[in-house]
Parts: sequence; C-alpha cells; structure tokens
Amino acid sequence: MARANDLSFVQVIDEKGKMTVGGEDIVGKKTAEAREIIAQKLRDAGLMIEEKKITQNVSTAERTGAIIEPLPKLQWFVAVNKEFAFPHKDKTIAKEGELVSLKVLMHRAVESGATTILPDRFAKVYEHWINNLRDWCISRQIWYGHRIPVWYKNDALYCDEKAPEGDDWIQDEDTLDTWFSSGTWSFSTLGWPDETNDFKTYHPNDLLETGRDIIFFWVARMILMSTCLLGEVPFKTVYLHGLALGKDGKKMSKSAGTALDPLEVTEKYGTDALRMALIVGNAPGNDFKLYDEKVKAYKHFANKIWNASRFVLSNSGDVVIDEKLLTEKDLATLATWRAVLKDITEDTEKYNLYLAGEKLYSYFWHTFADVLIEEAKPSFQSENVSDKQSVQILMNILLSEQLRALHPFMPFVTEAVWEIMHGDNKENLLLIQSWPTHS
Repeated sequence: MARANDLSFVQVIDEKGKMTVGGEDIVGKKTAEAREIIAQKLRDAGLMIEEKKITQNVSTAERTGAIIEPLPKLQWFVAVNKEFAFPHKDKTIAKEGELVSLKVLMHRAVESGATTILPDRFAKVYEHWINNLRDWCISRQIWYGHRIPVWYKNDALYCDEKAPEGDDWIQDEDTLDTWFSSGTWSFSTLGWPDETNDFKTYHPNDLLETGRDIIFFWVARMILMSTCLLGEVPFKTVYLHGLALGKDGKKMSKSAGTALDPLEVTEKYGTDALRMALIVGNAPGNDFKLYDEKVKAYKHFANKIWNASRFVLSNSGDVVIDEKLLTEKDLATLATWRAVLKDITEDTEKYNLYLAGEKLYSYFWHTFADVLIEEAKPSFQSENVSDKQSVQILMNILLSEQLRALHPFMPFVTEAVWEIMHGDNKENLLLIQSWPTHS
C-alpha cells in the first residue's frame, strides 16, 4: 500500500515484535498489546464509531501459529534487467561483448532449444514467469546459510569474495537466499571454479529431474547462475514430475498424518515396489495419488518376478542360447515380445516412463507368467528334444531381456535373479548390462 501511494517505509516494531514509536504507554509493548491500548484510547476519545468481528486473511507462523508482522528491512537484490557485456567466448547463448541481462539469458536458454522442458506446457509457464520477473531479493534474516559477502565500516561499504583487510569491518548478518546458493548446484558440485575432469565431463548435465512446483525456485535459478557465470545452460533437458497426493487426492501433510514415510514403506513393501508405485500412473507434470494399496500391488509383482524367474531357471537354466534352434512358433512369440520391447524403448527415450513401466508390468505378469509359462510347462517335460530345447531357449531369452528392461524400474529383485543366472562375478552385474535392443 505504501508503494502504491508513494509513501515512505517506516519501521515501527523491532525484531522482537515490540513497538519502537509512540508514547510511554506504547513503546516497548508487543504489537497485540499496543493495538488494545490504541483501541481503548479511541474509545475514550469518542472516536470509535463501530466495533464488530470480521474474518481476515492473516499470515501466521507455521510452527507457532503466531501472527507474522511485516518488518521493513534493508535487503540485497540481484538486478535481473540490468544490462552487462557477456564475458564468455565461443558460447552459443550469446556473443562475447554482447549486451545482455540475466532475464535475456534465461529466455534464450529455453527459446534456443539449448534446454528442453518436459512436459512442454511448462515451457510456457517458464516463459510467462521470466517475462514478469522482478529484481530478486537474495538476503534472508536466518541463522544458517552462506553469509552475505558485504562488510561495513562507518559509511564505507565493501563487497567481494574475500573479507577486506584492516580492523573494524563488520560483515552483514544476513544470509543468502537458499535458492541463490542451490542455484550453483549444477557446477559447484563438480569442482568449479577449477577446471576439474568432473566439470569437463558432466557439465552441462544431460537431465534434471525435479518437481513441477520448483520450476521457478530452483530450475530457473540454476539457468540464471549457469548462463551468467559459465555462459552455458546447466542441463539439456528438464523433466518435471507432479506431486504425490494422498488417497483422497489432497497434498500429503506431515501435520495431518497423511504423508507416507518412504523408510517405513520400503521396510514394509520393499524398495522395488515403492519405485514402481512412483512411476506407473505418474505422467510428467501431473500430480498423482500414492497410497499403501498401490505400493502393495507392486510388492506382489516383485514376488511374481522372483517366483516366475526361479521356475524358468529351474527348468531351463543350463540350456545353450541359440536363436537358430527356435521353432517357428517360438520365433513368432519372440518377435511379439520384441515389438513390445520396441514400444517400451521408444517410451523410455521420450521420458514416458509411466507407460514403459506399465507395459513391462503387463507383459511380464499377464503374458510371460500367466500365458507363456503355463504353455511351456508340458514342453519342459516333453520327450521331443527339439521342442523342449526351443521352449527352454525362448524362455531364457524372454526372461533375460525382460530383466534388463525392468532393471531401471526394479533394480533389486532383477539383480538378484540375474545373479542366479550368471553368478555373482562383478563383471556380470545386471547394473552394467546394455539395454536390450534389436533391429
């Protein structure tokens, strides 16, 4: 209201919420006490026209419930619209010496295609936010964090990476905004400002996966920091997932007791089950429901993988794999699976992981376990050597390729089965096997 009416900002309370202006009966009082005293003065003077209860939208502290009082303070800002000469050579985001602003660099990162945001509707959200970007307040009045690199001595002000020489300099007590510090995450974790091997190898990152709700807080800040300090984008692709909701469709809340503790869930159902529950049905950018019954269903799936795999291996584990020995029927079955695998591969490459996971689940349970294994049981006991050998080879190939495709989704049960198939030699770990591909 002061800004809209061209009024000055006047601080009337201190950091403890006590009045700093007024008469002796006001100064030093808590704001709630001061309001009552002033209201009584208005009554005594006959200036109180009417009193009635009204409902207001008042900010309160999350932990204590106390009313939050506005307090004008000196703050530090990053000027996002101020132009500066781009200092980097041989960069595509801008030419050396070109006048740019932080806002311009943030725009170009996405507009140029250097960074792709998935799902693409969030690119418009990002663009709208950048268009309306104001100078960024980066100072915080909290105890922990990176200290503002500013020192004062009398009327002198000093700002630099290192403290000034001499005595009597007092450093600003504010800390940097959390998002200012974490905005450097993509490169500060790799040894920057030194040209380390990690930095050369991994920056820019290929993929950032994070929640849709922090596209402004974190994603945009990392783009700001990286394009400014390095002259390049921090990552090539941003994959935004939705928020996990409770069974009732409401946001999970610790205070309301509706949040799932991942440690408790994994203890109860297993890590693989939780991973699949977080992926299947979770389209990029869309919120999704997560609850016990859903996780439990994928615990059953993990059991299915284990039991079906053990059955196949107990009946065909020693067979020599040679696709040339497959019958026409088994070749057709293998071709059908590989057509499904091709779809799964395309879904994975397009980051449609929820579809890939669902198709893997469906094929393994409803086709491989429920149909093909049942049909293979007579052949496992058959006296026809070629038919028996063909089915044994087919089931081994199907199991092996499904384990490799399922591993990113359910790494623990698939690795355990793979160890039974290939031994516990570290060179044979499923973790380092290639994705199953076929022309």
